[in-house]
Amino acid sequence: MGVLSHLRVIEIGSSAATSYCARLFADFGADVQKVEPPPGDPLRHSAPLTPSGHSAWFAFLNFNKSSLIIDATAPNAITRLTALIEDCDILVDGRDVDSADCPSIDIAVIRQRRPGLIYLEASWFGRGGPYAGFAATDSTVRALAGLVKLVGPVEGPPLHAPDFQTGILAGLWGFIAVASSAIARMQGGAGRSWSLSIFESSLAISEYLMFEAFARGDVMHRIGINRFWPGFPVGIYETKKGWLGVTTVTPAQWRAFCDMLGLPKFRDDPALVLGEDRLQCIEQIERQFIPRLKRRTAQEWFAEGLKRKIPIVPVPEISDLLLDTEKNVRGAIVPVLLGEEEGLTAGSMQRLTLTPPRRGGKVPAPGEQQAFANAQAHLTGTASTSSGCIDAGRLPLQAIRVIDFSMGWAGPLCTRTMADLGADVIKIEAIQYPDWWRGVDRRPAHVDGRMYEKAVSFCIMNRNKRGITLDLTRPRGLALAKRLLVGADIVVGNYSVDVLPKLGLGYDVLRTLNPRLVMMSMSAFGANSIHRDCRAYGSTLEQGSGLPSVTGNPDGPPVMSHIAFGDPVGGLNGCAAVLVALIHARNTGQGQFIDLAQIECMMPFAAPWITVGSMGGLPPPKFGNRHPQFVPHGCFRSAGEDNWIMVAATDEEMWQRLAMLIGRPDWAADASLKSAEARRAIEDVIEEGVTLWTQSRDADEAMSELQAAKVAAGVARMPKDLLTDRHLASRAFLQDVERAFVGLHPQPSMPIREGAGPYAIRTAAPTLGQHNRDILSGLLGLSEAEIAQLVREGIIGKAMLSEEELPKTKNVSSD
Repeated sequence: MGVLSHLRVIEIGSSAATSYCARLFADFGADVQKVEPPPGDPLRHSAPLTPSGHSAWFAFLNFNKSSLIIDATAPNAITRLTALIEDCDILVDGRDVDSADCPSIDIAVIRQRRPGLIYLEASWFGRGGPYAGFAATDSTVRALAGLVKLVGPVEGPPLHAPDFQTGILAGLWGFIAVASSAIARMQGGAGRSWSLSIFESSLAISEYLMFEAFARGDVMHRIGINRFWPGFPVGIYETKKGWLGVTTVTPAQWRAFCDMLGLPKFRDDPALVLGEDRLQCIEQIERQFIPRLKRRTAQEWFAEGLKRKIPIVPVPEISDLLLDTEKNVRGAIVPVLLGEEEGLTAGSMQRLTLTPPRRGGKVPAPGEQQAFANAQAHLTGTASTSSGCIDAGRLPLQAIRVIDFSMGWAGPLCTRTMADLGADVIKIEAIQYPDWWRGVDRRPAHVDGRMYEKAVSFCIMNRNKRGITLDLTRPRGLALAKRLLVGADIVVGNYSVDVLPKLGLGYDVLRTLNPRLVMMSMSAFGANSIHRDCRAYGSTLEQGSGLPSVTGNPDGPPVMSHIAFGDPVGGLNGCAAVLVALIHARNTGQGQFIDLAQIECMMPFAAPWITVGSMGGLPPPKFGNRHPQFVPHGCFRSAGEDNWIMVAATDEEMWQRLAMLIGRPDWAADASLKSAEARRAIEDVIEEGVTLWTQSRDADEAMSELQAAKVAAGVARMPKDLLTDRHLASRAFLQDVERAFVGLHPQPSMPIREGAGPYAIRTAAPTLGQHNRDILSGLLGLSEAEIAQLVREGIIGKAMLSEEELPKTKNVSSD
């Protein structure tokens, strides 16, 4: 019996986002019924295909579901589908992306009859705004979301990864919306109705750079393959054997990297202390260290990096992942059955240790029902009979308390999402070791000027939270943390795996204090991994995931897609995992430990290639900006300096409209060019024709003309462009918030909405120790005298210590 075996989910329409959302429910035992037309979901034909012609992408999105065939032309189609929905807990609707010939139903009427129904509707761009109704693909959406233009060679074109990203990101957001609604319903609330914007879901990856641009201006540009603002080196480099992912963020990591390579001149240069300073000397530095890296293998450097606590990692090929015993044992790679074919794919990354997810499964044939042990667990009609007596303004996670020991991006995004949804999140820092996203510069001038309070990225990730300081290395600070944990529902940490246990805050201790507590560790490789001591950032997670090996040009190196791709992906997966565990805790009173390995959270983006590789044994092809299914497909130059637009023809009709628009009616009329495979023979010629047309037009003008012809297209935006994006403005996506030391600044909304507007941002991010008195007095009952004594002892405070003021003890570091 899975954690979610009491839930029945109906999935209609065809979109990767809704399919992945529903699969996350199936992973934990929900009865997921996928409604398809007689020919099957169009995604069943998505490339890449297995040797027998099954879609590896569809397989990843749909194993462990059942399939129901409903013919929209049948007289009873609407009645049959309505009855199915009225007998379910959750309806996941992808019809706005592709209706897949689904019968027309009246959701509003159904929800009136079944107020407990939880409803999620996904669309490319939301219900309204200038982009609503745009033809779109994964790549055109990522271009608009600022996720393409910064990647690739300086001269262009920008490079982008395969088409398996927006569906996963939006699917996670959809799952978070629905799971939080299920928790609210357990407390007596009614079902909720959500709209999900796939475009806005992708902005979770962009928002760090968006708001750095707000704070610093026009400082980021495309600076080359595997190079990213604001740090250096953060990239992938060739070794004697294999490729190595390198990241240096802190001054200590840079010094250790230089020591490892025998570069004392760089180590001791005060002008190279910070990564942003090193960006000015890329060529000079790389000339020295690239030849040195080729003296040893990637595995040898990895072992050396572990000793020196440097975030470096071998960059695996897909074949390496398939042979990785640990990833198979942990369930990051699982068996999947597609008809008669047996293969492997990416499993559930929500690693709940007490109630783990299913390990692989079967992809249903059209119309196939799968028999699971929980098939009769759902009680007909009981799920949707809630009276909805709770106040309509109540947020889904209201009355949930979260203790947040996390730093940086991944953990704080996880807890921020819960805070946005109404949870009381208490962020614990220390004046000795505050969140490093406040800045890693500990020099006196930086500290004395309170620059650590002016980091906009910290403000973005920590809104709607309360913040206190506690020195956890001191007995009194530790005791106070334990008192907070006694009354908590969830605790999240992304320190290195041994930090909290060594402080006396391991799960074995905490579960005796609070048996219903859900505790999540967000490490790089997992708490029990042989690589558990590896230091990692979001860049490291991408480097070690397998994704770079399928990104880039066929004759080029593995290519990273982002400065810190793994951070937001880990944060969203972490939030999803915690919500599943919370449902179990609310049902049973049992808490549990979640062992989230963030490097595994990146593997779904390479899932189709894992499946194909597991069956054929050949390395997956790299397409560059081309596509295994769509021709043409690419990033094309437009008028002006470094302006680009993503264009894709996804079917025969779209191809013909594109050909007519660019002045090639002969191509549109040529019957020999109807199929994508036929067009692939002259792909170079077609791309030249598209470029000739786009480069004579402003990028936005070209997009408008293409979209008017219903051709999928999206301008390749810079992150700073999103601050003034007309579509986001029309949807009030950016909300202005006032905060001390920063002033009025924009904050991004969640991509999930219950109404026309976004959830309001209630409070700005806390200043260091802002809520010390409120929490220590209000929650724990400390007197003013006791609080004053804690200040005198340095256990709490509101001012960060400089490097010179730090005690000479071991630092508390995060992954």
